[in-house]
Amino acid sequence: MPVSALVRTRFHRARSRGTIAAVALLCAAAVTAGCADTHDDASTIVRTTTNIAGAGVVGADRDTTTACPLPSAPDPASGSTRAVTHTAGVSQVPADPQRIVVLTSSALDAACALGLWERVAGAVTLDGERPQPMYLGYGVLDVPSVGPVGRPDPARIAELKPDLILGDIAPAAGGYSALSEIAPTVLIGDGDSWQSDFAAYAAGMGRNGAAETALRSYLTDARDLGKAINAAQSQASILRFTADTVQVQGSETFAAQILSDVGVQRPQAQRGPSFDITAEDFATEAEGDIIYVMFAGPDGEAHGKQVLRSEEFEELGAAGDRRVFAVDDKIWHTTGLTAARAVLTDLADSLNGYVTD
Repeated sequence: MPVSALVRTRFHRARSRGTIAAVALLCAAAVTAGCADTHDDASTIVRTTTNIAGAGVVGADRDTTTACPLPSAPDPASGSTRAVTHTAGVSQVPADPQRIVVLTSSALDAACALGLWERVAGAVTLDGERPQPMYLGYGVLDVPSVGPVGRPDPARIAELKPDLILGDIAPAAGGYSALSEIAPTVLIGDGDSWQSDFAAYAAGMGRNGAAETALRSYLTDARDLGKAINAAQSQASILRFTADTVQVQGSETFAAQILSDVGVQRPQAQRGPSFDITAEDFATEAEGDIIYVMFAGPDGEAHGKQVLRSEEFEELGAAGDRRVFAVDDKIWHTTGLTAARAVLTDLADSLNGYVTD
């Protein structure tokens, strides 16, 4: 369903850098399914209900129940297997795999986006309270672990009896040969973009056609959303906090690419590759009509809170206008079609808003 068909209400508000043209408030599941009307007839602004050091938290009430669609159909095949060329060679993989082990979060995202997450027999897990990203829903929490990201255990993988293994690069333990002895293995390498990575994972699962359709639908929805919220009228700054750095997210990053698909502009200083900044650079390198911030784990959040409360940051126009929004690092700093659609929803709910509590 196009995003434009799901727009519920438009809001208008003037700000110090000009007039915000049209603000569309979409429901949390606008880019998946099952929308509910979330606008407030008594209001003329987009509202948030929680904040971190004054930054409004986007997506706190995200609906993940329909994040993964129904299963997609496999590509036509002349037999029970097909040849897939990948970075480690050529593998004969099942035409329609039934038990998939994924060695990256982006591979799990791809399985979700193609409706095959219930066929995931095992997956690497993340550090922290949840073994898998929250935006993929609760069902993936039941997927058995094959070890942490970057260090999968071949013995655990073998116990799960997969008929396909999907990853990006060969793990240190045993490498590609150890994996290929367990099951047909497809390693996609380091792709040029998140979209090419998604297409490569889909090819491994025998879903080239479904992937092309899904990507076309995403790009249509991104363009429709951009028109609905007048995305080109805003310059969005994107900052990521680690334990000891503040990094501007440059044009090569996942978040920047999604903003570009929607038509959101970036400040002039942020139109190149990523770079680190210090407090002395905030006025010239971090400013924007709106600032999105993300935190790399608990240490990144602790550092981010300190910076957001600093005099140098509070002097920024976006901070004074209360137009600083905190977004989920596991969504905005990852890759995958499901994550990309979650970013669309976040932009719909925040680009023309400001923090009110």
